[in-house]
Amino acid sequence: MTRHFLYVIFLFPFLVYAEDGSQLWLRYTPVDESVANKRTIKLRATHDLVQLAQQELQTYWAGQSVVLRLDKKLKRLKEGYVLKGDASNIELVAAEPVGLLYGAYHLLRLQEAGEDTNHLQVEEIPDYDIRILNHWDNLDRTVERGYAGYSLWRWDELPHTLSPRYEQYARANASIGINATVLNNVNASPQILTSDYLVKVKALADIFRKYGIRVYLSANFSSPKVLDGLSDSDPLREEVQDWWKKKVKEIYQHIPDFGGFLVKANSEGQPGPQDYGRTHADGANMLADALKPYGGLVMWRAFVYNPTEEDRAKQAYQEFVPLDGKFRENVIIQIKNGPVDFQPREPFTPLFGAMKNTAQMIEFQITQEYLGFSNHLAYLAPLFKETLDADTYSDGKGNTVARITDGSIWQHKKTAISAVANIGEDANWTGHHFAQANWYAFGRLAWNHQLSSEEIAREWIRTTFTRDADFVKPVQQMMMDSREAVVDYMMPLGLHHIFAFDHHYGPEPWGDRKGGRPDWMPWYYHNADTVGLGFDRTTNGSNAVSQYNEPLRTTFNMIGTCPENLLLWFHHVSWTHRMRSGRTLWDELCVHYDRGVQEVREFQKTWDKLESYVDQQRFNEIQSKLKIQTKDAVWWKDACLLYFQTFSQMPIPYELDRPIHDLEELKKIKLDMKHHN
Repeated sequence: MTRHFLYVIFLFPFLVYAEDGSQLWLRYTPVDESVANKRTIKLRATHDLVQLAQQELQTYWAGQSVVLRLDKKLKRLKEGYVLKGDASNIELVAAEPVGLLYGAYHLLRLQEAGEDTNHLQVEEIPDYDIRILNHWDNLDRTVERGYAGYSLWRWDELPHTLSPRYEQYARANASIGINATVLNNVNASPQILTSDYLVKVKALADIFRKYGIRVYLSANFSSPKVLDGLSDSDPLREEVQDWWKKKVKEIYQHIPDFGGFLVKANSEGQPGPQDYGRTHADGANMLADALKPYGGLVMWRAFVYNPTEEDRAKQAYQEFVPLDGKFRENVIIQIKNGPVDFQPREPFTPLFGAMKNTAQMIEFQITQEYLGFSNHLAYLAPLFKETLDADTYSDGKGNTVARITDGSIWQHKKTAISAVANIGEDANWTGHHFAQANWYAFGRLAWNHQLSSEEIAREWIRTTFTRDADFVKPVQQMMMDSREAVVDYMMPLGLHHIFAFDHHYGPEPWGDRKGGRPDWMPWYYHNADTVGLGFDRTTNGSNAVSQYNEPLRTTFNMIGTCPENLLLWFHHVSWTHRMRSGRTLWDELCVHYDRGVQEVREFQKTWDKLESYVDQQRFNEIQSKLKIQTKDAVWWKDACLLYFQTFSQMPIPYELDRPIHDLEELKKIKLDMKHHN
């Protein structure tokens, strides 16, 4: 079924033009009066969130009567809910008001996806307490690693003018269970903490609160010195501690439910406690003490690396493990999924499971900094699941990253999961219609990390496009294949970080930019020479394998047992090494790059066949993006194979497509991508 209509009226008093993608997965059709009169939506609670839940169902629910009820005794549900019902009546029960709102969206999701709502026996409890988006938005409305236009937050108009998109944003997040947001970039401007900006932040917090969303801010560690002229920002100095206590008090006067701070410190030149000979624990604890009276949290990022002879992949572990147990209970260490930096594929960070006395949360990246920006289709649920389901072997088998972070194994005050948002001012929110699926997938997995990538994709397709199986099935397969296709044409077999300098869009394995330090350069990571390719992290190399628990340490250390999709991450491998396929490493590399190109060409064919199932605007825009992706895939394949061939001195297998570019011409490509940073 294809929907064609000029306007869709949202719950809010403004119009949204269809089908430009602006409605995301919330393409609800208001029920007409005859349907509404046949059922009732009854409340047995009073709260703004409960009334919003009723309003959503009153406007869009076309099914049986629903009773919404609060039962505070059901504390085990946390922000979750219970749905019970048959063909005539549904009872929706929650312990918290926001649980009724989440339950209402669950019902509407079932309706939109065409699922059975006549035999309901559902209990939903969120896996994480805090399910948070990190916006890398700057105060000038540029977005670092943002590929969907300028920031949603119109700071120059706030607090007096409120864009209708603020409420749409909150509603979209609530519909998938996201309950927190960091408004500003981790490379934070101190200005966000000034009185002028706190009034603006309050205006956003007041809107988001209606949808159960709490606001957090990224804090610049040098704020006391920069904003008020203190001699320094030493966390052990009483004057500095007092400054933060006063600032936190001011924030809570404006925003009583303020969530807390996200902090990037002593990484990539950002200020931090180490500037004063103090530890990460000293810095985090100072902020935690200021926030504690109000119930606020510190999310302290473990993404730290500085120029060193040591393997960059080892640095976070080396800095944080010695501090285990030294952080306050309202500090959570925010850890990227991989040890380097959001690569198309990385092993999980060994820090997970290594700090048993410290709360840990995972940080994913929804925005596709290293996956083709908003030009490439790359469905990221498989990447998220790959990390969440990875077994850390901390205290034995079965202690996955998900269970380490969700409180199943070690109890901490709060559990949390985060991801860097891909949202901007573009009409379709994310720059690529399929990139909406990554925002959606993060929210769904943050609520329930046991969901499969397949079911999330199916759900999203049905609610975003159509329920027609002839559309759903091929598109779901295309999505499921897409991340692996990107890995194949960019960095197969464990290769990583061979992107063009600074903007991270195209290939630049030769890494001949001037002024960059070694761990910003592709050759630091691929180590290509006449012998072979890859980074030796074995016991004979950087010994990064030692940071993993057994049996992973031995598995990764041995070339014969290391998973081949991570082989070049952990090993420097001879060009003539025989892979499990029987091919040499060189031939295997060529096959992967070629396969990535062929897969994207198949995506084009698949999409072109589906024109009759989707509105013309979205069809054309996706078709255009797939053309770009195919050209880029060939660019990646040719650049990498022609460059690595200068070391291997081996022919590209003759059954594969020939390169269409010249290496020297490719080396001349210098994209100006500054507007993306």
